[in-house]
Amino acid sequence: MTRLRMRNLAGVIAVAVALAGLAACGGKSGSAAPSGPVTLRLGYFPNLTHATAVVGVKKNFFAERLGGKVKLDTKTFNAGPEAVEALFSGAVDATYIGPNPTVNAWQKSKGQAVRVVAGAASGGAAFVVKPGITTPEQLKGKKIASPQLGNTQDVALRYWLKQHGLNTTKEGGGDVAILPQANPDTVTAFGTGAIDGAWVPEPYASRLVKAGGKVLVDERDLWPGGRFVVTNLLVSTKFLKAHPDVVKNLIAGQVDANDFINANPAEAQQVVNAALGELSGKAPDPAQTADAWKTLTFLNDPIAPSLRDGAKHAEEVGLLQPVDLTGIYDLGPLNAVLKARGEQEVRA
Repeated sequence: MTRLRMRNLAGVIAVAVALAGLAACGGKSGSAAPSGPVTLRLGYFPNLTHATAVVGVKKNFFAERLGGKVKLDTKTFNAGPEAVEALFSGAVDATYIGPNPTVNAWQKSKGQAVRVVAGAASGGAAFVVKPGITTPEQLKGKKIASPQLGNTQDVALRYWLKQHGLNTTKEGGGDVAILPQANPDTVTAFGTGAIDGAWVPEPYASRLVKAGGKVLVDERDLWPGGRFVVTNLLVSTKFLKAHPDVVKNLIAGQVDANDFINANPAEAQQVVNAALGELSGKAPDPAQTADAWKTLTFLNDPIAPSLRDGAKHAEEVGLLQPVDLTGIYDLGPLNAVLKARGEQEVRA
């Protein structure tokens, strides 16, 4: 073969390789294609605070970004500790979850098993009580519900009570008896008078108000600027290392979902209401959802300082040992997505 023919052949091969590389980057801008078939098992809760996940699933934002080579399987949970167990067991690869279970997962795995790759929502949680209760002192001897022992609202409740001189125990004793239970059960229990109040996420706070309760504490009032992380995206470190492209595309889908939510709040509420009706068997009242929506902010910033402060609160109420959170965030994929879209990057 002559040198000229060899050079021509080399040029053809180089062009073919380049074209193959372009084909592998097909799909929406900023998406990366996985090398082979992958199943991504994603968890979330049937709450308004997880609207990012609900809209991402129902409006196919995740599916579009993940592409045809990734199968998306979803699973719902009542509260964070349950989702963490699923993450540890391999039942899910990623989950939308509150900050306190996130920290617990980090601590239990000695900082090895999980990483926070994005925020999702701020706000959307309240302490609702019977109308006759107007001061913290009146809570002594009362029964108050939370979604699950050690979940984000459970810690917020216990910490707030401690700040007001009221002690609690994990077993439900102390000045105020805390009864962890599923959120739908809490609404029923409040209606029958079995409990005197609850610290819960939306839409359950609004349902308690409709059942005759009143908001004693809007959790936004307890945080600087009213901003605190109520939901973030937690990913298995094993899955993140094995499929960084899939995680990046999942995050891209989340950014799409949050952009849609913020640009189309009325339609987003309809999507979420319908989905929660499917998941829980009872769709929220549209008027309640509209009111609750005002307490929520959907964003990709994980609001890292609030997670760290929440960890300190959990320590103070005896639900967490001191923990070093260095390395809990991996925001590289999120910032790459945001940068490609011309949006502001976030910091841990």
